[in-house]
Amino acid sequence: MLEACRQIASDHGLVIESAGWRGLEPGFSFEPAFRISIPAPDGKPLNLDKEMFAVLAEQYGLEAADFEREFIAGGERFRITGIDPRRPKYPISVERIPDHRGFKFTADNVAMLLKAQAKP
Repeated sequence: MLEACRQIASDHGLVIESAGWRGLEPGFSFEPAFRISIPAPDGKPLNLDKEMFAVLAEQYGLEAADFEREFIAGGERFRITGIDPRRPKYPISVERIPDHRGFKFTADNVAMLLKAQAKP
């Protein structure tokens, strides 16, 4: 089924970034889940989160290169995944690396943690 979806997306000039299933409990229904995007000129999926981060990063005291950088907070490792300007208090989206659970951080906190980690 996934290959059929990939073919349909390809026929319309789109690509499937990621795919999976939700609700895989035995005996219950499930839903296919995938993300479709417009390909970049090189054929790879266009990462809108990365593009948005590059545009907004400086406004929050970060750099475009900080996208997907990792840092440690409270003894746990996190990866920067985006910026949401609709959340003025906690605009920086991150994921905890071991379980990919999403969290929100203040921009100042992330900038401070990245700077502290860069020091030898």
